[in-house]
Amino acid sequence: MNHIPISNWPNIPKDIYLKEATSVATDSKDNVYIFNRGEIPVLVFSDDGKLIDSWGKGEFVRPHGIFIDQDDTLYLVDDGGHFLKKCTKEGKLLMTIGNPGKPTEWQKGGYFNRPTDVTIDSDGFLYISDGYGNSRIHKFDQAGKHITSWGRPGTDPGDFNLPHNICLVDDKYLWVCDRENFRVQVFDKEGSWIKELRFHRPQSIFKGKGRLEGFILLTEAGTGMHTQEGVPDIGNVVRILDYEGNTIRKLGDSYSGEAPNQFISPHGITSNSKGDIIVAEVSFTAYGSKLDPPREVVSIRRWNIE
Repeated sequence: MNHIPISNWPNIPKDIYLKEATSVATDSKDNVYIFNRGEIPVLVFSDDGKLIDSWGKGEFVRPHGIFIDQDDTLYLVDDGGHFLKKCTKEGKLLMTIGNPGKPTEWQKGGYFNRPTDVTIDSDGFLYISDGYGNSRIHKFDQAGKHITSWGRPGTDPGDFNLPHNICLVDDKYLWVCDRENFRVQVFDKEGSWIKELRFHRPQSIFKGKGRLEGFILLTEAGTGMHTQEGVPDIGNVVRILDYEGNTIRKLGDSYSGEAPNQFISPHGITSNSKGDIIVAEVSFTAYGSKLDPPREVVSIRRWNIE
């Protein structure tokens, strides 16, 4: 299994401003949905990189996470707006969970205070990580009714320090990127703690498709410490894991950067039916204020499988 970095994908029209690609997902036809913080939050590209749809202008505050279910329904998590929207792939609103613009009390466990991501099981239950202003996982039924929540601020098993991304493995186990605790925690679907795995600021996670079926994709953020800037082999990589959490392969150079085989801040990840890997980067958040002069940097990375 070998992946080759692809340059200049997708073909972004000149009138489209792609800013901070926070998350990415593929549908049943391998179309790629990029949830971003530019003027048009949802950009849809064909597998060969052509823009085929765009929507969501004025409907989101600060896009953060996206999930597409087996029926090609979209679930979009807005951390700045404190809500989740369920939409058709054309952008028709089907359901909202949370109170847009009205966060619950900071770090008190209600829903939501800056939620980050969502995944869905085969029975339609939603699991939402929450988030920058909370330390919880919330479970809802398919109608949006709250079922249960778990987690609290801290470092012990089951505690969280920024639950940033979440995926479901074997329809049984929830893998949660507990980013600032430098670990992935694994739970059953009722919130019982199973184990933890240590990584460098694990930022996004996805159960692979196609030739990546049976593997987990994990991205690591770079260091948040200025004392480690420019130091090799500290984050900013993609890991291909087995279901035990062992690293099968790493993608990415030992240094961060803008080359096709490098990352700046890999914030979201997905794969398509062939096993190609697409990574969304919040490039402006990571380096926008440091570039002199300020300029646009790569926001989407793609690695095609051979």
